[in-house]
Amino acid sequence: MALSRFWTFILLLSIAYVLVMLAIGRQYTLGSLVNGKQGEPLVVAEQDSSSLSGTPLLQDLRVAGMTGVQRGDTTIVLNGTGVVKYYQGRQPADGLLTTCRVTITDLWLPLIGYLTFFCGLLNLLIDSRAMEKVARFLSPVFHRVFPSLRKDHPAYGFMTLNFAANFLGLDSAATPFGLKAMESMQEDNPQKDRATDAQIMFLCLHAAGLTLLPTSIIGYRAAQGAANPADIMIPTIITSFVGTLAALFMVAARQRINLFNLPVMATVLGISVVIGGLMAYIGGLAGVAKFHFTDNLSNGMLLTIIALIVGYAFLVERYFREKGTNLFDSFVHGAKDGFTTGLRVLPYMLAMLAALSIFRNSGLMGIVMDGLSFLLAQVGVSKEVIDAIPVALMRPFSAGGSRGFMLDAMKTYGPDSITGQLSCLFQGAAETTFYVVALYFGAVNVKDSRYTLGIMLLADLVCVVTAVFVVRLYF
Repeated sequence: MALSRFWTFILLLSIAYVLVMLAIGRQYTLGSLVNGKQGEPLVVAEQDSSSLSGTPLLQDLRVAGMTGVQRGDTTIVLNGTGVVKYYQGRQPADGLLTTCRVTITDLWLPLIGYLTFFCGLLNLLIDSRAMEKVARFLSPVFHRVFPSLRKDHPAYGFMTLNFAANFLGLDSAATPFGLKAMESMQEDNPQKDRATDAQIMFLCLHAAGLTLLPTSIIGYRAAQGAANPADIMIPTIITSFVGTLAALFMVAARQRINLFNLPVMATVLGISVVIGGLMAYIGGLAGVAKFHFTDNLSNGMLLTIIALIVGYAFLVERYFREKGTNLFDSFVHGAKDGFTTGLRVLPYMLAMLAALSIFRNSGLMGIVMDGLSFLLAQVGVSKEVIDAIPVALMRPFSAGGSRGFMLDAMKTYGPDSITGQLSCLFQGAAETTFYVVALYFGAVNVKDSRYTLGIMLLADLVCVVTAVFVVRLYF
């Protein structure tokens, strides 16, 4: 319900706002909201070249050609049809129709590929009965965190693979595993259009995004000329770990789950020890060696998981023969299921991303960001933190938008500045909350997400506050 209200309000408010701006002359054209592309110059005025006849400006425009003439923060261009265009600023996001196209070509089609391949692998786990063994092994811990699921539920295995992929920074692998976990839990859902406690707990933990290897962030920092691109790794681990624990305890409190028992506490302690050990080892590496190690670790683990799944399935091939199939046919059968899942999630992806496109391009989101930055300044938050806040505000809405703010912050203030470091931390230790809720619940046709969105946003806030403290202490 909360997601539905959010989607409805941002659409109606954004369209109403931009129409009012058009009526009072503050908005020149609506074309950019519908057909524009992110980063394109925004047209703020036009006039016929005949109205400038005999002026020095027209002569300058003819000499400059399509490069135009700069007047303050305005670029003036004379195009081939004799129209003088005035450009100011850049478009924050793709227009509505462009977003629809890009969602298909750049997001959905790659997702279909990931789903098809990894769901094929997951079917090998199921047909080889490995998932049953994984579920039994993990049940002492998982059943205490997800008490509404039976102790041998297959979702435990899918969730484990999802958490492991997130931990290693493998988003493309994490999504298929996560969607399969949601589908598995949905089979036992007595109210098919309402999220279960287990689904809420899983999605909040997934969105908190405990991350060991923020490889993409390291790559962006290297491209921006950071002195030590991988120095953001340990702060990201700490921030995402705190966010994950916050999500765990907030959901547990809401569902009245007692987490203070030996299996759960031992698991949390064990994860802390593993993270601490890896942090200590990685912290001892320098420069290229650190980036090389982390890149090979994440991709090496992915290849190892694939090899283990196929290798185990081969060792117990008799189970496949008992079902009248073989490894390859089992993989293909699972891959078809992945393709079907991809078809099902497309409308939910498109609906949310289209609404966010209008919200950003209308200028309404910019007003919200400016207002919050002003309030933070009034309560004494430093300018270095405020300059990074746009990344934190954009992250729940759009990964691409927050990435753009992050890159702009590093370019403007420097990748090794407090603002640059904090922007990277906001980007690497949080999730695209609204997109994730729409995607995962859309995949299983759940309409009532209950309190999921609220807790996920609170976990995002915990990550933001933690990131500020960690950057101050670490750098």
